[in-house]
Amino acid sequence: MVQTNILIIDDEEDMRHLAEMYLENSGFHCYLASSGQEGYEVLNHKKIDLIILDIMMPDENGFQVCARIREKYNIPIIFLSAKGEEWDKVKGFQLGGDDYIVKPFSPGEMIARIQAVLRRAGLTSNETQSRVQLGEIVIERMARTVMVADTMVALTLKEYELLLFFADHYAQALSREQLLENIWGMDYIGSLRTVDTHIKTLRMKLGVADYIQTVWGIGYKFEVQAK
Repeated sequence: MVQTNILIIDDEEDMRHLAEMYLENSGFHCYLASSGQEGYEVLNHKKIDLIILDIMMPDENGFQVCARIREKYNIPIIFLSAKGEEWDKVKGFQLGGDDYIVKPFSPGEMIARIQAVLRRAGLTSNETQSRVQLGEIVIERMARTVMVADTMVALTLKEYELLLFFADHYAQALSREQLLENIWGMDYIGSLRTVDTHIKTLRMKLGVADYIQTVWGIGYKFEVQAK
């Protein structure tokens, strides 16, 4: 199996090693750099599949580093920053960033966003495709099993499909109509209450009800809350 290599560029040593721990626990291989210059050196000598790039760094900031990387490489880049203003996100995307994570972040959010970017880039490894980890929840696609805190959870087919759909649309607000159409099909003649009923039982079985959040006036979203 080909391993996915991720380059973490961040001037904060604790943050580099925290991100490395999250990623290597999920099966990725990491290279670390404390500056843009160190990051360029890694890129020149190693095959990198995705870059986690901090914005607030001395010498060159993340935006400048991204611009230089884009002159030579088309590797997916996820910005990492304590700044969550819309202007910063827009600038990051304009420079060629693929996603943006705001500190502090949870392990589940980081892994889910990396998996989503890799899928869009067509770089997802077999392991990443078959195994999804979101907080305490681990979904094994090939085996169609779900573990919560190392304990197997028995889900019905629709509950499993709902959870997988949430995982593939991490942190997105999904309407009841979207869920009904994608899980039950366009020809389903039941009511939207079917979605609410299945969400209720799924929450109970997972035992982590705050992962599936109600978005008032819209529907639901799945997101691992930072602790």
